[in-house]
Amino acid sequence: MSLQLGAIVDALGGELHGDAALSIERLAPLQNAQPDALSFLSHPKYQQELAASKAACVIVSPAMREAAAARGAYIVTPDPYLYFARLTQLWKAHHVRPEADRVHPSAVIHPEALLDATARIGALCVVERGARIGAGTVLKSRVTVSEDCVIGERCLLHPGVVIGADGFGLAPHEGRWVKIEQLGAVRIGNDVEIGANTCIDRGALDDTVIEDGVKLDNLIQIGHNVRVGKNTAMAGCVGVAGSAIIGAGCTFGGGAIVLGHLTVADGVHVSAATVVTRSIHKAGQYTGMFPIDDNANWEKNAATLKQLHSLRERLKALEKAPSKK
Repeated sequence: MSLQLGAIVDALGGELHGDAALSIERLAPLQNAQPDALSFLSHPKYQQELAASKAACVIVSPAMREAAAARGAYIVTPDPYLYFARLTQLWKAHHVRPEADRVHPSAVIHPEALLDATARIGALCVVERGARIGAGTVLKSRVTVSEDCVIGERCLLHPGVVIGADGFGLAPHEGRWVKIEQLGAVRIGNDVEIGANTCIDRGALDDTVIEDGVKLDNLIQIGHNVRVGKNTAMAGCVGVAGSAIIGAGCTFGGGAIVLGHLTVADGVHVSAATVVTRSIHKAGQYTGMFPIDDNANWEKNAATLKQLHSLRERLKALEKAPSKK
């Protein structure tokens, strides 16, 4: 199935320069696009790829108008990346496969679970007693929603997601561990997307809360009693320890870690592989990683770091000492 350029612009807007009847057979990146494809330029640094691209048409910003005109048809829009995102939605809607069963025969749904009539439950899913699944929500294969957990409307949970497993609560006693029963649940808002094999633990007493619009990548661990604010996004392998509070509109790069009981303000952006060891009360970009190096140099730098405290104390002593004229 294909879409004509004119139909795309009619649906999504933008300023078309080229043949509206031109048929687009696929969407593709600039470097791989063939003459039947539509592509986009997200950043001026890829201008060289634009010139070399074989794409039938390219989506560009106003600043790239002349460069795009030099190679062929183009669509001008203020934000090409956003336009491309909406284009993928349009493309999927026009190429959707026939719907399968609303609830796959292999899914296990407890009689006391509540599923909206428009929710879709994939193969081998488990929805336990008291769980509630909202309108338009889709659970892909092998998703588990534990007892009393709530998932809002229009959510998408990818394969292997586990909602409401026990949080990691243990009390030490005479060299052994005594389990703290996790009596809370998980509450997930509307328009949340959760990537494959991500786990969100139930609360110990209060609920773990994921607010509206949150986007979680694959293999993320959200500990018990965490709260993640609206429209925050986390890349793969992020870990958030118990009782941390994450603000709205935050982003976390892959592999970032937030220690337990910390607070992160709205609008905080944490770089990949950063460990957040203290609360962050002001919006901004935060990075805390040790640059990679060959092992010999890394060991020398690590040894130097271990001496920083003693060097600091020696410097303070020198600053306090009376000056000699």
